[in-house]
Amino acid sequence: MVLTASTMLELGTTAPDFSLPATDGQQVQRSDFSGKPLLVMFLCNHCPYVKHICTDIAQSGNRFQQQGVGVVAISANDAETHPDDGPEKMAEEAATVGYLFPYLYDESQDVAKAYRAACTPDFFLFDEQHRLVYRGRYDESLPENDNPVSGSDLSAAVEAVLAGESLGEEQHASVGCNIKWKSGNEPSYFSG
Repeated sequence: MVLTASTMLELGTTAPDFSLPATDGQQVQRSDFSGKPLLVMFLCNHCPYVKHICTDIAQSGNRFQQQGVGVVAISANDAETHPDDGPEKMAEEAATVGYLFPYLYDESQDVAKAYRAACTPDFFLFDEQHRLVYRGRYDESLPENDNPVSGSDLSAAVEAVLAGESLGEEQHASVGCNIKWKSGNEPSYFSG
């Protein structure tokens, strides 16, 4: 396992388009969330950093949806080398953990590259015009520390967006397992 930090994509970046299959067989596009804030989370099933917070992510993501935020999770890991992160296992994980938001599979890894995703988990929050206002950690909790899982950093960002308040530029990078890129498909920004 390689501990990798988020690339901290530049604030104000417009959310890259995507059209990806969800675990329920539906095709989900960024345009499905027009006119509302959008949270894009890069997750996977096997990563201990995601496992550490996945139950809380399910609750938070479901709450954010009820508050009018579009929420999607995307797995971009190579399912050949990491079969637990493929579509069939993703569907099982979504049902087990309680993800009520779309869990999408980025087989080509093109969407992960467009977002400059580097790790799991990696969080990107966009405002109603789909401009990036937050990229960073879920909270201070990691599997190797004693901080409680709270989702405080991400929740504060969502609450600010919903209230029409601006967020500060001082944001803490998310850390976790590196995305499992297909051989020869590693993006130039990836240094893990």
